[in-house]
Amino acid sequence: MPKKGGKHAEMGKETHAQCKRAKVEAACSPSVMSFESPDSLFRSLISPIKQEVFFREYWEQKPLLVQRNDPQLAAYYQSLFQLSDLKELCSQGLCYGRDVNICRCVNGKKKVLNKEGRVNYMQLKKDFDQKKATIQFHQPQRFKEELWKIQEKLECYFGSLVGSNVYMTPQGSQGLPPHYDDVEVFILQLEGEKHWRLYKPTVHLAREYNVESEDRIGNPTHEFVLKPGDLLYFPRGTIHQADTPLGISYSTHVTISTYQNNSWGDFLLDTIPGLVFETAKEDVALRTSIPRQLLMQVDIATSAEKLSSLLRRLADRVENTRELRSSDMKKDFIMNRLPPCLGCDVDLLTPGGKLPKIDSKIRLQFRDHAVVTVEPDQENSVSVLTPPSPAWAGSAGEREAWELEAHMMGTEDDTASDEGTSQQTHGLRFPLSHLDALKQIWSGNAVCVQELKLISDEEKENLALSLWTECLIEVI
Repeated sequence: MPKKGGKHAEMGKETHAQCKRAKVEAACSPSVMSFESPDSLFRSLISPIKQEVFFREYWEQKPLLVQRNDPQLAAYYQSLFQLSDLKELCSQGLCYGRDVNICRCVNGKKKVLNKEGRVNYMQLKKDFDQKKATIQFHQPQRFKEELWKIQEKLECYFGSLVGSNVYMTPQGSQGLPPHYDDVEVFILQLEGEKHWRLYKPTVHLAREYNVESEDRIGNPTHEFVLKPGDLLYFPRGTIHQADTPLGISYSTHVTISTYQNNSWGDFLLDTIPGLVFETAKEDVALRTSIPRQLLMQVDIATSAEKLSSLLRRLADRVENTRELRSSDMKKDFIMNRLPPCLGCDVDLLTPGGKLPKIDSKIRLQFRDHAVVTVEPDQENSVSVLTPPSPAWAGSAGEREAWELEAHMMGTEDDTASDEGTSQQTHGLRFPLSHLDALKQIWSGNAVCVQELKLISDEEKENLALSLWTECLIEVI
């Protein structure tokens, strides 16, 4: 039994005022998730907390605990994933490591009990029942459409990849030692109960996963039990550990994570190369030679003043620029994000209806799933990037194959996968002169082809036809 931070009688009490518990009475219980828009989905996820309150008081700052006591929401959460789903899923050829990890916290360390190759359900059940091991299921949205819908909408909302893992832990057991992650975390309790302890970060807004020893983290700042329908949020860097209490047969929760490598520092690393490249074309100061033997020196303090001056020139350039060219962040997001979950609306994936003409009014489809970008390695061109999915490939088989690829695999436990990194970028490339016209279309409002900011009618029609062929616009 893991060491406790307090008595069971006090588990439901907060030990720190920063973690707000939202008690929701039945009369004002939140509705089941709203999928009308990314905004409505997030509102329903954190209800009854308001978005403006969440981002002002909690996001990247402190944990939020929402205890709902709502049977309707608890039943909906349980539909996202259940322990009983494993038997059927194992018959689909799951593999250890890629799809499932078996682990247990032993003496403050994570002990991995994975076998080799494919997962056998009876062996999995034996490890769960007899060894009290936690089953960590990677990226369950590959098999659960409702989770796919939630994560796809959250990716639209945040503009960042959203991953998930499901954790199933038997009673009196703990799967992972105290640790912190490099992602913003939303916990949805699906089945049973889970006892949580949170601790003050040793690294605020951490950029990597790390295990912390019990003697280093001190006493919990928050301690509570999650029940089905409850939600917990905490920022990256928050040290945490969780166990299933005795008397509770097992616990199932899904961890939804986002904002990995999505900081201002990451954005600077991504855009500065393009900024320097473009500025050097026009500013001779950046084209002058560095001092002789500078690369051979250990101490370059004598060049610090010159370097500071050049950085200030770059800062001036940023203030007057229209575009910052992304090298990798946009492409990585588009290539690895979830495509739209369309359900029965598969007709949206096939070009149909009227062809766009010069007098046609057109409107953007899939605005949240395509990005207009000007990249440093492109010479006088602009790209419309789309995810490698059947929304643009048109093949159900390709979607099935895509679902087997990694999507933010293992962001919590240092099990990140590099699968899919060699995929080719999907999309269209246009002359840089088309940028303003593309921005018109991407505004989301209906626009007449004739009104597009291009010189000739032929260019306007060709642009509209190219986007229509890729199902990115509709004629209205």
